[in-house]
Amino acid sequence: MSSLCEAKLTVADVYESGQSFSFRARQRRFSFIREMIERIIARKGHCRIADIGGTQYYWRIAQDFLPRPDVEIHLINLDHTPAGHGFVSVAGNACELQNLDDNSFDLVHSNSVIEHVGSWEQMTRMAHNVKRLAPAYYVQTPNFWFPIEPHFRVPFFQFMPEQLRYRILMNFNCGFGGQRKTVSDAMRAVQSSNLLETRQLRELFPDAQIKRERFGPFTKSLMAVRDGETPQSSLL
Repeated sequence: MSSLCEAKLTVADVYESGQSFSFRARQRRFSFIREMIERIIARKGHCRIADIGGTQYYWRIAQDFLPRPDVEIHLINLDHTPAGHGFVSVAGNACELQNLDDNSFDLVHSNSVIEHVGSWEQMTRMAHNVKRLAPAYYVQTPNFWFPIEPHFRVPFFQFMPEQLRYRILMNFNCGFGGQRKTVSDAMRAVQSSNLLETRQLRELFPDAQIKRERFGPFTKSLMAVRDGETPQSSLL
């Protein structure tokens, strides 16, 4: 475990670097998202995207495709975030969003967010917003059963009791937050992520296809997808 926790990771190390495994994995997944966007553009002439929890740097995975005049991406976060050409910053809570009308977007996108919104009730509220804001949606989340917890980079971390997990975070530099100094800081970090499995994601998004991202024999992440065209009776 110490070899995984020796140095504090930064977002740039893992998500912004084009050489990182996470960047390449998201880039592979984007090929599917791109097909969804292109189908919407072919049908409507434009595509208005609500990216719940999104950032402009995330979309670097699509730098050969975006920005373009027929795609507008609304970055929805608790606070306003930097938004350049082709992006709009929106302040809002993923579990609320009453100010946004039903089907006011063409596509809802969310990458590794739903596991951070809190309890099952809060996840249900976010899922409700995803389903009502657009005919099509793409929601990705790490798989609970993948052996390495993705936020803290510790093998089997999610299977451990909280009492052990917070102690690990107080004794090692794990993941993005570094070594936690207090029990409160460590417990907040432990409870900030609630990973989901396939059955739970299907419960949240019953009208979606559940797709799996493989890493060797393991499922690394899960994607709930409603493309707005395919009959929703078939689940993968």
